[in-house]
Amino acid sequence: MRSDEFYMHRALDQAHLAAAAGEVPVGAVVVDAQGEIIGAGCNAPVASCDPSGHAEVRALREAGQQQGNYRLEGCTLFVTLEPCMMCAGAMIHARLARLVYGAAEPRAGMVESKANLLAQPWFNHQVAVTGGVLAAPSQKLLKRFFTARRDQLSQK
Repeated sequence: MRSDEFYMHRALDQAHLAAAAGEVPVGAVVVDAQGEIIGAGCNAPVASCDPSGHAEVRALREAGQQQGNYRLEGCTLFVTLEPCMMCAGAMIHARLARLVYGAAEPRAGMVESKANLLAQPWFNHQVAVTGGVLAAPSQKLLKRFFTARRDQLSQK
């Protein structure tokens, strides 16, 4: 099995694809218990006109299709930004074993920043969490994106 950093670099590759498409640069990959990447996704809610078009959901969908099952037991999701409520819920329903994320999301992060949704006792499944893996490059990519967006808006 490769390191968390190896897989987070693959998620960062996806985030760069999102940025190149003009989307918020968040990327994700799903890794099975054998260490194979079985799903990948980048943010695309704008291009797909889909409010659920977050990187995590797109990666989970691809992994489910590849596995032929919406249950992704034993799998790990690597994502460059702390997940929102929708994405955290999708992880619980997928029965992921683990979540690894990069940058914290202080305004809407539902894993550790604003709430600890994945650890609530009323859910029938618990997801282990590791945060802060390659947080600096994840934050840098997001900061660069939003700085450029603000600059574009101020020039109008």
